[in-house]
Amino acid sequence: MRARKIAREQLGTVSGEDWVDPSRGVFVDGDVAWVPVKPDEPCDAEVRERSPYTGKGYYMVGDVAVIHGDKPSGAALDAIIGFRHPRGIVWIESLRDITRTPHTELLWGAAGVVRHKESGYTYILDPQKVMFSMGNRNEKMRIADLVRAGTGNEHVADMFAGIGYFTIPMAGAGARVHAMEINPVAFGYLEQNIRENQFSDRITATPGDCRKSLTGTYDRIVMGHFDAVSMVADALRHVRHGSTLHVHSIGLAEVPIREQLEGAGFSGTIQVHKVKKYRPHAWHVVQDVTIA
Repeated sequence: MRARKIAREQLGTVSGEDWVDPSRGVFVDGDVAWVPVKPDEPCDAEVRERSPYTGKGYYMVGDVAVIHGDKPSGAALDAIIGFRHPRGIVWIESLRDITRTPHTELLWGAAGVVRHKESGYTYILDPQKVMFSMGNRNEKMRIADLVRAGTGNEHVADMFAGIGYFTIPMAGAGARVHAMEINPVAFGYLEQNIRENQFSDRITATPGDCRKSLTGTYDRIVMGHFDAVSMVADALRHVRHGSTLHVHSIGLAEVPIREQLEGAGFSGTIQVHKVKKYRPHAWHVVQDVTIA
C-alpha cells in the first residue's frame, strides 16, 4: 500500500483531502499513522497491508498488550504476537478494592514501565501495578472539551485521579486542577506525569482519601470511580450555583444522586452519557449534574 506518514493526532485533519484513497484503511503504529494515497499521488513509503485482526480483544498500553476478561489461550496469544509484536502481554484478572490495584499475570514477554501516548499527552505507568482504562478515551476528551468551552481557568477537582487520566487533559484544556489519589503507587505516577507533560503550574496533587482532601469551592468535580455515587454528599460541600459534578456509575444512578442533592439543599439538572458496555445489560455511564 502506497502511503503518507503523518502524526496519529492529525488523522482528523486529512480525512477529506483529495490525495487520500478512501478505499483502503489507515495503518496506525503507535503515534504514527500511514494514510493510503491515490495511484497518481506522491507517497512516503510502501506499507505492507495486514489481514484484519479477528482474535481476542486487547489494547496497547505503550508497547505492552493488555487483556481483560477470561484468560486467553495459547493460540490467542500467538495471534496477538503475530499481529501486533508487543514487548509483552499482560492479563488483568481483576481490580482490587477502592485503590483499583490490578491483579495481573504476565503471559508472554516482558512488561514493566511504559510510555503511553494518547491525544497528544504522555502517560508513564506500569500496567501491572496501576490501571489504565483505554475505553474511557472519548470521555476524557469530552470533559476536556467542556473545560475548553467554559469560562476559562476553571478550578476543577479530580477526586480519583489515578495516574492523571482526566487530570492531564483538563489541565491541557486550561483548567487549574486539584488531583487526589489514594493509591500511593498511582500517585507516584501521577506526579511523574504532571512533570512529563509540563503542567506543574496548573495541577496540585494531593495523596490520600479524596473525601478528606477536597477544599474550597470548585467549578467542576470529576468523580471517575464506580463507587462515586456514595460520595456525592462529600462533593456537594464544595460546590456553588453552576458547578458541575461528573458522577460515574455502573447503570443509571439518577435517583440516589437526586436524593443527595435534596438532602444537601440543592436542586439541579442531570444529563446521562454512556461511556461503554461494562457487562451484558449494564453500561458504564456518567451523570453530569449541574447545580441549580
